Amino acid sequence: MPAPTRCLVVWFPDWPVTAWLRAQGKPPGEPVAVVGANQVVSCSGAAREAGVWRGQRRREAQAACPDLVVVPADSVRDQRVFEPLIARLEELSPGVWMIRPGLVAIRARGPSRYYGGEVEAANALLDGLVPLGMIDVRVGVADGVFTAEQAAYAAEPVLVVPPGESASFLAPLPVNRLGDDDLSGLLPRLGVRRLGEFAAMNPAAIRDRFGERGVRLHALAAGADSRPVVPRVPPQDLACQVEFEPPLALADQVAFAVRATAGRFVAGLAAARLVCTELRVRIVSERGESAERVWLHPAAFDEAAVTDRVRWQLQAAAGVTVNAPVCRVVLEPAAVDASAHHEPGLFGTGPDERVHHTLSRVQAMLGHAGVVTASIGGGRWLAERQVLVPWGDRPVVPYPADQPWPGHLPAPFPAAVFPVPRPVDVLSSGGARVGVDDRGMVSAAPALLVDEDERRRVASWAGPWPIDERTWDPDRHRSACRFQVVDAAQGAWLLVLDDGGEWWAEGRYD
Repeated sequence: MPAPTRCLVVWFPDWPVTAWLRAQGKPPGEPVAVVGANQVVSCSGAAREAGVWRGQRRREAQAACPDLVVVPADSVRDQRVFEPLIARLEELSPGVWMIRPGLVAIRARGPSRYYGGEVEAANALLDGLVPLGMIDVRVGVADGVFTAEQAAYAAEPVLVVPPGESASFLAPLPVNRLGDDDLSGLLPRLGVRRLGEFAAMNPAAIRDRFGERGVRLHALAAGADSRPVVPRVPPQDLACQVEFEPPLALADQVAFAVRATAGRFVAGLAAARLVCTELRVRIVSERGESAERVWLHPAAFDEAAVTDRVRWQLQAAAGVTVNAPVCRVVLEPAAVDASAHHEPGLFGTGPDERVHHTLSRVQAMLGHAGVVTASIGGGRWLAERQVLVPWGDRPVVPYPADQPWPGHLPAPFPAAVFPVPRPVDVLSSGGARVGVDDRGMVSAAPALLVDEDERRRVASWAGPWPIDERTWDPDRHRSACRFQVVDAAQGAWLLVLDDGGEWWAEGRYD
């Protein structure tokens, strides 16, 4: 087994909490807990002082700290906010390996020789992170990634484990530091509670009892971590920008001037064999004002499409272009897809491109919300499930559609949804209004549908399907029954009978 490599590990404590605070622009100090699978995965120092701890159930954490801010875990957010810090570390020392957001490893030999020692290298990294607002950062240096990581957890703010002393440093640490839940639960029951005790066990017995996984963990406990530091490949800088001196005030002037930059942007994507599916355009005026928008596209952006997006954005942001001339335009891919790459001309995307081009031009004339598309969101009522999204924007629904929503209407949905339900009446053959009792039984079979003084004979009907939502909230509690009705002219209706006995038309099947 090769000898462990001397490593330097940089740890950002409570990184999921820090990532949320930085993403929200909030200062540290308030009690925050990041929760995943109904358990606390990370918490701030203020939350720990109030009795919150990692692994605690959400309700227990809220009971211990009534002012606790509960945030859902988001690995994408953690990664995105961590990127600038990795880039800064790479400026100070190349060869950074991100173990996970908030924890990175670097081979110690190069930085220690450059800065004049391991302690000096660790302090140089810490000092380089201060301008980015990172004050509480720890650095551990040791033989092997695992030992250096444990040293970082114990550092204040730098801890160096001398060469050859990894085993003695790890010996008093608990076995749960190995990060294996099964082993952490079993070993204490066998009387093995410290890494030193586990490292002293016979490797052959470990292999027989725990297999190769146990052998690997046994080597970690003994300080014989032979994992190499695998530096990440920095992402390609695909963004392009153009500066205007003097600044330009007319949209057509800016669009014409940005065309060459758009060509360079598209060429860079093609060279990387990437397809840009979301384009971010940022326009900066000479007064420092910034207008930014992300454009979606059904296929790859080409030079003409990029130029058109810049022109339409300038026309939409009239306050920036008229009152303050533009001094800079920045183009960058907000999302790319390597799997969708194809050579130009092999696949026909003409119709999609023409539709997108036409609708975008209409939107430029009517305004941002002048052209919308419909998306289906979550909820139980059709009016709240129908979400209208401006053309070119990412659909953002107020309620997630992938939740169960007991009582919601299954597909197929009515073709026409009334934003405000239309008042109707449903009568029996005797002329009495049809109702539903407490047991969900109709008072009589629906025979007549009265809609705006137009009387329609009911040919068939189905229901009722009860809905009872938010029973815990007196202000928003709502109960009703749905019916599907087909009239004699074969028109199909979705009707709702509310708890007050009033009938409403929620939609129509065309």
